[in-house]
Amino acid sequence: MTDPTLPLSGLSSVGGKSVVARFDGGMLSSDSGVLALAEVEKRLRVADRLARCIDDPRCPDRVVHSLADMIGFRMKMIAAGYEDGNDANRLRCDPVFKMAQDALPSGRDLASQSTLCRLENLPGVRELVAMSRAMVDLYCASFQQVPKRIVLDIDDTFDAVHGGQQLRLFNAHHDEYGFQPIVVFDGAGRFVGAVLRPARRPSGAEIRPHLRRLVRAIRSNWPNTSILLRADSHYCSPQVIDWCRANDVDFIFAVAPT
Repeated sequence: MTDPTLPLSGLSSVGGKSVVARFDGGMLSSDSGVLALAEVEKRLRVADRLARCIDDPRCPDRVVHSLADMIGFRMKMIAAGYEDGNDANRLRCDPVFKMAQDALPSGRDLASQSTLCRLENLPGVRELVAMSRAMVDLYCASFQQVPKRIVLDIDDTFDAVHGGQQLRLFNAHHDEYGFQPIVVFDGAGRFVGAVLRPARRPSGAEIRPHLRRLVRAIRSNWPNTSILLRADSHYCSPQVIDWCRANDVDFIFAVAPT
Protein backbone atom coordinates (compact mmCIF):
# COMPACT_ATOMS: atom_id res chain seq x y z
CA MET A 1 0.00 0.00 0.00
CA THR A 2 2.55 2.57 -1.10
CA ASP A 3 0.49 4.17 -3.89
CA PRO A 4 -0.05 7.84 -2.82
CA THR A 5 -2.89 8.29 -5.32
CA LEU A 6 -5.30 5.81 -3.73
CA PRO A 7 -8.70 7.36 -2.86
CA LEU A 8 -9.93 7.75 0.69
CA SER A 9 -13.05 5.61 0.78
CA GLY A 10 -15.85 5.30 3.30
CA LEU A 11 -16.82 9.01 3.49
CA SER A 12 -20.48 9.76 4.12
CA SER A 13 -22.54 11.24 1.30
CA VAL A 14 -23.76 14.85 1.51
CA GLY A 15 -27.15 15.82 0.09
CA GLY A 16 -27.34 12.58 -1.81
CA LYS A 17 -23.95 13.24 -3.42
CA SER A 18 -21.01 10.93 -2.84
CA VAL A 19 -17.82 12.40 -1.41
CA VAL A 20 -14.54 11.17 -2.83
CA ALA A 21 -11.12 12.24 -1.51
CA ARG A 22 -8.04 11.59 -3.58
CA PHE A 23 -4.38 12.45 -3.18
CA ASP A 24 -3.28 12.71 -6.81
CA GLY A 25 -3.93 16.42 -7.29
CA GLY A 26 -0.26 17.14 -7.86
CA MET A 27 0.93 20.74 -7.58
CA LEU A 28 -1.80 22.93 -6.06
CA SER A 29 -2.09 26.64 -5.28
CA SER A 30 -4.24 28.95 -3.21
CA ASP A 31 -3.39 32.08 -5.23
CA SER A 32 -5.69 31.80 -8.22
CA GLY A 33 -6.41 35.54 -8.07
CA VAL A 34 -2.93 36.13 -9.47
CA LEU A 35 -4.26 35.02 -12.86
CA ALA A 36 -6.63 38.01 -12.87
CA LEU A 37 -3.67 40.27 -12.07
CA ALA A 38 -1.82 38.73 -15.00
CA GLU A 39 -4.63 39.76 -17.35
CA VAL A 40 -4.40 43.33 -16.09
CA GLU A 41 -0.64 43.30 -16.52
CA LYS A 42 -0.98 42.10 -20.12
CA ARG A 43 -2.95 45.26 -20.86
CA LEU A 44 -0.88 47.76 -18.87
CA ARG A 45 2.59 46.21 -19.42
CA VAL A 46 3.88 47.78 -16.20
CA ALA A 47 6.78 45.32 -15.88
CA ASP A 48 7.93 46.02 -19.42
CA ARG A 49 7.76 49.78 -18.86
CA LEU A 50 9.87 49.54 -15.71
CA ALA A 51 12.34 47.04 -17.22
CA ARG A 52 13.10 49.46 -20.07
CA CYS A 53 14.34 51.96 -17.48
CA ILE A 54 17.09 49.61 -16.20
CA ASP A 55 20.30 48.63 -17.94
CA ASP A 56 20.84 44.88 -17.64
CA PRO A 57 24.56 44.21 -16.96
CA ARG A 58 24.22 40.43 -17.34
CA CYS A 59 25.62 38.44 -20.24
CA PRO A 60 22.68 37.93 -22.65
CA ASP A 61 23.73 34.35 -23.40
CA ARG A 62 23.37 33.39 -19.74
CA VAL A 63 20.15 35.20 -18.87
CA VAL A 64 17.44 32.82 -17.65
CA HIS A 65 14.98 35.34 -16.19
CA SER A 66 14.53 38.65 -18.01
CA LEU A 67 14.18 41.89 -16.06
CA ALA A 68 10.53 42.16 -17.11
CA ASP A 69 9.83 38.60 -15.89
CA MET A 70 11.44 39.24 -12.52
CA ILE A 71 9.69 42.59 -12.04
CA GLY A 72 6.36 41.04 -13.02
CA PHE A 73 6.87 38.15 -10.59
CA ARG A 74 7.82 40.50 -7.74
CA MET A 75 4.85 42.78 -8.39
CA LYS A 76 2.41 39.88 -8.33
CA MET A 77 3.97 38.57 -5.12
CA ILE A 78 3.44 41.92 -3.39
CA ALA A 79 -0.09 42.28 -4.78
CA ALA A 80 -0.95 38.80 -3.45
CA GLY A 81 0.30 39.73 0.03
CA TYR A 82 3.80 38.23 -0.12
CA GLU A 83 5.86 41.32 0.71
CA ASP A 84 8.97 39.44 1.83
CA GLY A 85 11.39 38.52 -0.94
CA ASN A 86 12.11 35.23 0.87
CA ASP A 87 8.65 34.06 -0.20
CA ALA A 88 9.98 33.74 -3.73
CA ASN A 89 11.83 30.56 -2.81
CA ARG A 90 8.47 28.85 -2.32
CA LEU A 91 6.33 30.76 -4.82
CA ARG A 92 8.77 30.25 -7.68
CA CYS A 93 7.43 26.67 -7.86
CA ASP A 94 3.76 27.67 -7.48
CA PRO A 95 1.82 26.60 -10.62
CA VAL A 96 -0.44 29.68 -10.63
CA PHE A 97 2.47 32.13 -10.36
CA LYS A 98 4.16 30.27 -13.19
CA MET A 99 1.04 30.54 -15.36
CA ALA A 100 0.75 34.22 -14.49
CA GLN A 101 4.27 34.64 -15.88
CA ASP A 102 3.25 32.82 -19.08
CA ALA A 103 5.07 29.62 -18.13
CA LEU A 104 3.74 26.08 -17.81
CA PRO A 105 3.33 24.64 -14.28
CA SER A 106 5.67 21.84 -15.33
CA GLY A 107 8.20 24.26 -16.80
CA ARG A 108 11.22 25.94 -15.25
CA ASP A 109 10.88 27.62 -11.88
CA LEU A 110 10.67 31.40 -11.58
CA ALA A 111 13.38 33.63 -10.11
CA SER A 112 14.68 32.83 -6.62
CA GLN A 113 14.93 35.18 -3.66
CA SER A 114 18.61 35.84 -4.25
CA THR A 115 17.97 36.71 -7.90
CA LEU A 116 15.17 39.11 -6.97
CA CYS A 117 17.40 40.65 -4.29
CA ARG A 118 20.03 41.44 -6.91
CA LEU A 119 17.31 42.94 -9.09
CA GLU A 120 16.06 45.22 -6.33
CA ASN A 121 19.59 46.47 -5.67
CA LEU A 122 20.37 47.01 -9.36
CA PRO A 123 18.69 50.39 -10.11
CA GLY A 124 20.53 53.58 -9.19
CA VAL A 125 19.11 57.06 -8.70
CA ARG A 126 18.91 57.73 -12.45
CA GLU A 127 17.01 54.49 -13.06
CA LEU A 128 14.63 55.14 -10.16
CA VAL A 129 13.80 58.58 -11.54
CA ALA A 130 13.16 57.03 -14.95
CA MET A 131 10.90 54.40 -13.39
CA SER A 132 8.85 57.05 -11.59
CA ARG A 133 8.55 58.92 -14.89
CA ALA A 134 7.31 55.72 -16.55
CA MET A 135 4.56 55.41 -13.93
CA VAL A 136 3.46 59.01 -14.59
CA ASP A 137 3.36 58.26 -18.32
CA LEU A 138 1.21 55.21 -17.57
CA TYR A 139 -1.13 57.40 -15.53
CA CYS A 140 -1.47 59.92 -18.35
CA ALA A 141 -2.05 57.15 -20.88
CA SER A 142 -5.04 55.92 -18.85
CA PHE A 143 -7.10 58.93 -19.99
CA GLN A 144 -9.04 58.76 -23.23
CA GLN A 145 -8.76 62.52 -23.65
CA VAL A 146 -6.55 65.18 -22.10
CA PRO A 147 -8.22 66.72 -19.02
CA LYS A 148 -8.41 70.46 -18.60
CA ARG A 149 -7.57 70.21 -14.92
CA ILE A 150 -6.35 67.53 -12.50
CA VAL A 151 -6.22 67.44 -8.72
CA LEU A 152 -3.26 65.70 -7.11
CA ASP A 153 -3.49 64.55 -3.50
CA ILE A 154 0.00 64.13 -2.03
CA ASP A 155 0.71 62.69 1.39
CA ASP A 156 3.15 60.53 3.31
CA THR A 157 2.09 57.38 5.15
CA PHE A 158 3.85 55.26 7.77
CA ASP A 159 4.77 51.71 6.81
CA ALA A 160 6.08 49.59 9.70
CA VAL A 161 8.93 47.13 9.05
CA HIS A 162 9.99 44.12 11.08
CA GLY A 163 13.60 43.61 10.01
CA GLY A 164 16.80 45.45 9.22
CA GLN A 165 15.71 46.89 5.87
CA GLN A 166 17.59 49.75 4.27
CA LEU A 167 16.10 53.23 4.86
CA ARG A 168 14.19 52.09 7.94
CA LEU A 169 14.04 54.64 10.73
CA PHE A 170 12.46 54.79 14.17
CA ASN A 171 9.40 57.03 14.29
CA ALA A 172 8.55 58.25 17.79
CA HIS A 173 4.96 59.11 16.89
CA HIS A 174 4.22 55.55 15.75
CA ASP A 175 6.70 54.00 18.22
CA GLU A 176 7.98 51.66 15.50
CA TYR A 177 10.66 51.29 12.87
CA GLY A 178 9.49 51.78 9.33
CA PHE A 179 9.36 53.76 6.11
CA GLN A 180 7.33 56.86 5.37
CA PRO A 181 6.81 56.91 1.60
CA ILE A 182 5.30 59.88 -0.21
CA VAL A 183 2.37 58.77 -2.36
CA VAL A 184 0.38 60.72 -4.95
CA PHE A 185 -3.15 60.00 -6.20
CA ASP A 186 -5.39 62.15 -8.34
CA GLY A 187 -8.81 63.38 -7.29
CA ALA A 188 -10.49 60.30 -8.80
CA GLY A 189 -8.26 57.89 -6.86
CA ARG A 190 -5.88 56.96 -9.68
CA PHE A 191 -2.34 56.18 -8.59
CA VAL A 192 0.22 58.66 -9.94
CA GLY A 193 3.51 57.98 -8.16
CA ALA A 194 5.38 57.15 -4.95
CA VAL A 195 8.77 57.70 -3.34
CA LEU A 196 10.20 55.29 -0.76
CA ARG A 197 11.90 57.19 2.05
CA PRO A 198 12.81 56.95 5.78
CA ALA A 199 10.15 57.36 8.47
CA ARG A 200 10.55 61.05 9.20
CA ARG A 201 8.54 64.12 8.36
CA PRO A 202 9.47 65.37 4.87
CA SER A 203 10.98 68.83 4.70
CA GLY A 204 10.27 71.46 2.09
CA ALA A 205 13.73 70.96 0.63
CA GLU A 206 12.91 67.27 0.09
CA ILE A 207 9.38 67.78 -1.22
CA ARG A 208 10.25 70.46 -3.78
CA PRO A 209 12.41 68.31 -6.12
CA HIS A 210 9.83 65.52 -5.93
CA LEU A 211 7.09 67.93 -7.03
CA ARG A 212 9.33 69.36 -9.74
CA ARG A 213 9.92 65.94 -11.30
CA LEU A 214 6.26 64.99 -10.95
CA VAL A 215 4.84 68.14 -12.53
CA ARG A 216 7.48 68.13 -15.26
CA ALA A 217 6.53 64.57 -16.23
CA ILE A 218 2.81 65.39 -16.30
CA ARG A 219 3.28 68.54 -18.35
CA SER A 220 5.44 66.70 -20.85
CA ASN A 221 2.26 64.70 -21.62
CA TRP A 222 -0.30 67.48 -20.99
CA PRO A 223 1.34 70.91 -21.40
CA ASN A 224 -1.96 72.81 -21.17
CA THR A 225 -3.56 70.98 -18.24
CA SER A 226 -3.85 72.97 -15.02
CA ILE A 227 -2.73 71.25 -11.82
CA LEU A 228 -4.07 71.65 -8.28
CA LEU A 229 -2.12 70.18 -5.37
CA ARG A 230 -3.83 69.18 -2.12
CA ALA A 231 -1.83 68.22 0.95
CA ASP A 232 -1.71 68.44 4.74
CA SER A 233 0.45 70.72 6.84
CA HIS A 234 3.64 68.71 6.18
CA TYR A 235 3.73 70.33 2.76
CA CYS A 236 2.86 73.85 3.84
CA SER A 237 6.43 75.17 3.79
CA PRO A 238 7.92 78.28 2.18
CA GLN A 239 9.99 76.22 -0.29
CA VAL A 240 6.94 74.34 -1.58
CA ILE A 241 4.65 77.38 -1.71
CA ASP A 242 7.23 79.52 -3.50
CA TRP A 243 7.84 76.75 -6.04
CA CYS A 244 4.13 76.31 -6.74
CA ARG A 245 3.66 80.03 -7.31
CA ALA A 246 6.70 80.23 -9.58
CA ASN A 247 5.53 77.26 -11.69
CA ASP A 248 1.84 78.11 -12.06
CA VAL A 249 0.65 75.25 -9.85
CA ASP A 250 -2.45 75.87 -7.72
CA PHE A 251 -2.38 74.52 -4.19
CA ILE A 252 -4.52 73.91 -1.12
CA PHE A 253 -2.33 73.13 1.91
CA ALA A 254 -3.47 72.65 5.48
CA VAL A 255 -1.86 74.75 8.20
CA ALA A 256 -0.76 73.15 11.45
CA PRO A 257 -2.34 74.64 14.61
CA THR A 258 -0.14 76.51 17.03
